[in-house]
Amino acid sequence: MTALPGETPGTDDAPAEDAPAAPAPGGGADGPSPDGPTAGPDAAEAQEAAAGGAAGADAVDVVAEPASASSEEPPEAVEESAKTEKPSEAANSSVASADGSAAEETSEASADGSETAEGSADAAPAAELSEAQAELAAQRELRERIEKRKAEKAAPISAGGGLSGTAADLLAAVRAVESGEKAGTAFFARTAPAPTPAPASPRPATAQPPRPAVPEVPAPQAASPEALEAVRAVLAQGGAPEALARPAVDALGEQAAELLRTDPWHLLAVSGVRPEQADGFARALLGSECGPDDGRRTAALVGRLLEQAALRGHTALDAAAVRTALAGHAVRDPDAAVLNAVEEGVALLFGEGGDAEPDETDAEDGEPDEDGVREADPTADADAAPVRMFLGLDRYALAEESLADGLARLVNTCEKTADWTEAAAGAPSPSAAELIRTAASAGLVVHSGGEAARAEPAALIAAARGLGLRAVGAAHSEDGRRRLAAATGDPATAVTLAGLLSGAQGPGRDEDGALALDLLVVLDAPQVDVEGAAVLVEALADGARLVLSGDPGVLGSAGAGRVFADVLAARACPQVVSRTPDPGPIGELISGIGIGELNQVDAPGKEVVIVPVRDAGEAVHRTVQLVADSVPRAFSIPAEETQVITVGHGGAAGTRALNEALKQRLNPGPGRFGGFDPGDRVVHVPAPGRAVPGVVRSADGEGLHLDCGGVPVVVPQERVESSVRHGWALSAHQAAGMRWPAAVVVLPGDAAQGLSRPWVYTAFGRGERHLSVVHGVDRALPHAVAEVPAQERTTRLRPLLEALLTPDAASSTG
Repeated sequence: MTALPGETPGTDDAPAEDAPAAPAPGGGADGPSPDGPTAGPDAAEAQEAAAGGAAGADAVDVVAEPASASSEEPPEAVEESAKTEKPSEAANSSVASADGSAAEETSEASADGSETAEGSADAAPAAELSEAQAELAAQRELRERIEKRKAEKAAPISAGGGLSGTAADLLAAVRAVESGEKAGTAFFARTAPAPTPAPASPRPATAQPPRPAVPEVPAPQAASPEALEAVRAVLAQGGAPEALARPAVDALGEQAAELLRTDPWHLLAVSGVRPEQADGFARALLGSECGPDDGRRTAALVGRLLEQAALRGHTALDAAAVRTALAGHAVRDPDAAVLNAVEEGVALLFGEGGDAEPDETDAEDGEPDEDGVREADPTADADAAPVRMFLGLDRYALAEESLADGLARLVNTCEKTADWTEAAAGAPSPSAAELIRTAASAGLVVHSGGEAARAEPAALIAAARGLGLRAVGAAHSEDGRRRLAAATGDPATAVTLAGLLSGAQGPGRDEDGALALDLLVVLDAPQVDVEGAAVLVEALADGARLVLSGDPGVLGSAGAGRVFADVLAARACPQVVSRTPDPGPIGELISGIGIGELNQVDAPGKEVVIVPVRDAGEAVHRTVQLVADSVPRAFSIPAEETQVITVGHGGAAGTRALNEALKQRLNPGPGRFGGFDPGDRVVHVPAPGRAVPGVVRSADGEGLHLDCGGVPVVVPQERVESSVRHGWALSAHQAAGMRWPAAVVVLPGDAAQGLSRPWVYTAFGRGERHLSVVHGVDRALPHAVAEVPAQERTTRLRPLLEALLTPDAASSTG
């Protein structure tokens, strides 16, 4: 092959901004800007882009605003917004920086005379207290908090009172089951008969009656006209565009109008709305009642910061990072703002590294001096580990705790004396035999390996079914399902994870409401986020076996969490590492990238080709040439079986620009169906983190008709704009878990900052027979492979698993 060049000239183009600026509701005298967010913001695309952010960024990065936020703000809106929020110009510029870091955000709100006067007036009564009286009052308050926390530990968790809509319904359902008020089966569509004890011995696999196909994603419940009209009225009163009405109802529910009227900062729940815009909306509705330290505002800001963190994969944030970000939003007392958010149920507070909850005896140690100040025992904390405090959203806290409990349940309820020796003897490889033997004696197993190693879970499934067990494998994508079915030789053994949970695929549920399975193998496990994993594990019955299989080198899930990595790091179960290498020049290249080496490989059949380019325009031209002419001519791979992969959606050579050029060449047309024509390759994003490739077939009153891997899908008209994109070119996150006969990876000069080892590993591994690299990033490519690891994610699953480990589980860890 042509050597991966380090001397290819790059471009000096700055990365193009990807997201359009949203309007500033109530921001100026002339009313809102017409260039604001529309009714169909691309939240899934934003989440995928954020999850694949620059590797190596610390946790503070997650609190930054989108890079294009302030650059297109109307001057009137910026001036008006400054009356409530007065961060320094340096802070504003750091928000708009390319790396999105909020570490340099600082607040100069105290320099504003009006805000300082307001704060002083509020603090006047407190100034009349002596220091001793204030200290005694603080100690009494601390004791009261200690008593309250101890009482709360013995009572059901009361957090989540500030939730609304689907999240509140989910939390209420969980608590109803936990309290015994309702059975878990009450939340299934069908009525379950009285539960019967699960048989101790393996149950034979039985043929399941065919079920009719269900839609890939059911259409969301339409908002009532009354709710939409009420929200439009509130938005108009606050100077916000009426186009936000539908997304507001989708985010807040039928009660959106009342929520917005009483707490205008609920507008931040709508994707694309920025804090300064919500401030303008609040000023228009509340007038002088609102200020930068309004509890409603600070609670909404904390929630937004945690939501932005989740987009980058974090399930929790260091409380210090949250306080720093709040200061950048002109909050004068970040500590009080964090406490208020916790008390309102917007966030939960966790401690790591020590006892986060102060003990009553600790508070009473030492005698107060004459000023009422207690002297600490100098030896009391000598051996105590420092405590780091974290904030997290209720939904992710529930998911991580439920997942940890569920995994511990599987570890402890599995039959550990099963003998699968004969089945292992017939395995096609030593690694497959090891996996079969390990799964026989463990309820939870982690299997890691590359593409070739997928044959080992397939062998395990076949062996388990040969023993009479109900076993299936669940893949991340329809492409992965087809590849697994080909490996096992039985289509009934392979499902998608979404199809299994929805009931559209797989064996269905048993009489107790659990999945009717004895063994479930999850392929592409790194792509499973914490909420999806929690739902899956909760659906498995006691005694079932779960195998998490995947490649640790690929990009993580688009959703929050790092389930596969956390289970590996916690050593909560046996681990089987495949010894089966990926074959061929592409496999050799990928193996080197996985250990940080970008090696030259011998490719006599031109399996790997490097195409140097000077700028983004040439990158687009050469990409179209490769897909339309070169690859079909040299390898007999048609254009529809070649996938283009690039770093981001925006820019001169992002997915949007590439898809536009590829459509003009491969399927030109007027785009009469909302920008699409029959024959267009598309990607359907029914939910954040799920990208389903398809082809447009037609459109009618029902919506856009797609063929997604042989499955007909109808996307309602109102969701086409937000959930369907052209799909000749994808991002690496969208392409994860899928493979094509040929892949063309485009690396324009402005893509250097988005590269990391997991990104390159994922993108280069999508081609089965051929890989072309359109290379314009010069030395940034080898640097990314050698020096830029995966971005760290802050999660709680690992310590939760380590705390739940039983002696049996720990001793069986391989």
